[in-house]
Amino acid sequence: MGIFDRLFGEFVDVIEWTDSSSDTLVYRFPRQGNAIKYGAKLTVREGQVAVFVNEGQVADVLEPGMYELETNNLPILSSIQAWPHAFNSPFKAEVYFCNTRRFTDLKWGTRNPLMIRDPEFAMVRLRAFGSYVVRISDGERFLREIVGTDGLFSVDEISEQLRNLIASRFASVVAAAQIPVLDLAANYEKLSDFITAQISPEFGEYGLEITKLLVENISLPADVEAALDKRTSMGIIGDLDRYIKVQTGSAMQSAAENPGGGASDGMGMAVGMAAATQMMRPGAPLASSAADVPPPLVPVIRVHVARDGESTGPFTLAQINQQIESGEVSADTLVWYKSLGQWMRADEAPTLSGLFDDDQPPPLPTTL
Repeated sequence: MGIFDRLFGEFVDVIEWTDSSSDTLVYRFPRQGNAIKYGAKLTVREGQVAVFVNEGQVADVLEPGMYELETNNLPILSSIQAWPHAFNSPFKAEVYFCNTRRFTDLKWGTRNPLMIRDPEFAMVRLRAFGSYVVRISDGERFLREIVGTDGLFSVDEISEQLRNLIASRFASVVAAAQIPVLDLAANYEKLSDFITAQISPEFGEYGLEITKLLVENISLPADVEAALDKRTSMGIIGDLDRYIKVQTGSAMQSAAENPGGGASDGMGMAVGMAAATQMMRPGAPLASSAADVPPPLVPVIRVHVARDGESTGPFTLAQINQQIESGEVSADTLVWYKSLGQWMRADEAPTLSGLFDDDQPPPLPTTL
């Protein structure tokens, strides 16, 4: 360093730090030969503390404010007194600025699944991740325990250690809490508060304060989650026997309305499932004869009726029968349903013709 640089250093009398980064925890003010000029102005801004280190020892910690550095209030001698020593003062002082603002959205997580006991599933493996907020609470301790002589200390240099500490305490807390896996989501906030209380003293040993820790997600391995999805699906179905009967009836109706179509395959599958379910019941007898097999369900037929040149309906057979009795539908009324190729008279339709048969009894026999 040249003579002009040394002279310029002698006349720098303002010591301050304006942080242009977003991750710097500690910054050492650059000073030629670490010599501080007598009467220099020191500005400590909000969100900072200044730590003076003189001859290797912490001399003072200054809170936010403006200070005039003199020998009567700090153990520091000005470099002007070092001129007889070729600008090399025998009294060296360093100024470290500690950033005391909160550093937010720092991430933590478990690298490997945690094996824990669960009251319902016996043993499970869990993964978890979240975020936390940290700040320097004791600049002197943080400088002594963590920073040392590092002139520019960032969050990345300690975040790995903090993540490991949080993950370790999380495993202990979850194992001791014995909360069922299915109830963990309802206890994220309690877990967060409890873990924060557990690790705060350990952060304090570093001169740090953890102001907030969030558990954002606790997940299971993919195969376990798939098994839980299947179990949830069965719970939504409810009564399996009743569900199969409904599915069977729907398949048979579709087969009746669409002979030879793909619906018959579905009917066969549903009938097969129903038979298998019946056979799996404890004490259920094996099917031995055709007499044990119930008759097929009567297909539901929807009938359209022509009235005043327009199609009305569809109506069920029971509704058509009521309309015949009330006179709304007569033998010559045109009707149509799915198995008919075209509109035809009601008394000629195969399914409806029987409804028009004369059901009057014959005359009583004459008494001999």
